[in-house]
Amino acid sequence: MRALVTYGSKRGGTAGLAGMLATALRDRGMTVDLAPAAEVGPLGPYDLVVVGGALYAGRWHRDARRFVRRHRAELRQRPVWLFSSGPLGDDQQSPDIPPARGVAALARRIGARGHTTFGGALAPDAQGAMAHAIAARMAGDWRDPAAVDRFAGEIVHDLAVSRT
Repeated sequence: MRALVTYGSKRGGTAGLAGMLATALRDRGMTVDLAPAAEVGPLGPYDLVVVGGALYAGRWHRDARRFVRRHRAELRQRPVWLFSSGPLGDDQQSPDIPPARGVAALARRIGARGHTTFGGALAPDAQGAMAHAIAARMAGDWRDPAAVDRFAGEIVHDLAVSRT
C-alpha cells in the first residue's frame, strides 16, 4: 500500500511527529511519502492518507485545514486518519483527548476513520510573543514515539480488518 503522511507545522514539532509516523508505517511494510500539506498535489497515487496539524488556540494549522478542504472529494474516496499535536505539560497528556471542534467537523466531512492527539513540543527560544511567553513557563517536548507507533499499528490493523 502507498500512503501519504502530510502535515501543517509552524515550529517543527508536528513535522517531527509526521516523520515518526511515516517511519512506523514503513516499518510495517507500507510505501510512504511524507510532505508538508501546502506542497501536496493530487492524491491519485495514494491508497490512504494521514493528515496532521499543529493546534494553536484550539485550531488546526492553516495548511492542514486547507489541505482537507482542497482535497475533500479525493479524501472521501480513500481511508483517512487525522492527528493533532499541541498539548504541552505532563498534566495535558492523555490518549483520550478528543479532536478540537473544527478538526472533528473536517473529519466528519471526509469520513475520516480515526483521530488522535499527540503531545506537542515547544523550544525554550520559541519566536513570537505568545510562543515566547508560553515557552518561558513550559518549554519542553511531550511527543511520545510509543504513542505514534501505536497509532501506526491501529491504522494498519484497521486496514487489515476492513479488507476481510
